[in-house]
Amino acid sequence: MSLTVPTDLLDQAKAGEVDDPAFIACVRDSLPYAWSLISGLAEQRERSGAKFADNQVPPPSEEARGQLLRCLASDAMRGALERHFGVRLAFQNCHRVAVFDPTATEALRDFVTPRAQILNQKPELVDC
Repeated sequence: MSLTVPTDLLDQAKAGEVDDPAFIACVRDSLPYAWSLISGLAEQRERSGAKFADNQVPPPSEEARGQLLRCLASDAMRGALERHFGVRLAFQNCHRVAVFDPTATEALRDFVTPRAQILNQKPELVDC
């Protein structure tokens, strides 16, 4: 299961739309590693003023890796995080997450090319 959904949030979903703050809180509480990594990168990018900030350190455990994969594989979670942090997210391999300034379209385009994916491959990441 991707998320641990509180009863009140499940009731809200059954009654209609779920608001972003409630959904974001659910993601934050359910996937703490993914949340910490993405929020830290967003803060780093904001502080530096760079076009993007990325992570190149593998997750500390398979549980953490699973959180990251579940978070970034979900269009709903990914979109909510992008709106919340005001960034665009990109993902390579099983851990290289990048947060982009929304105006950095060229840098994002370069990051998500097949060439960039190929150049990011390392033998130790085959199993990730």
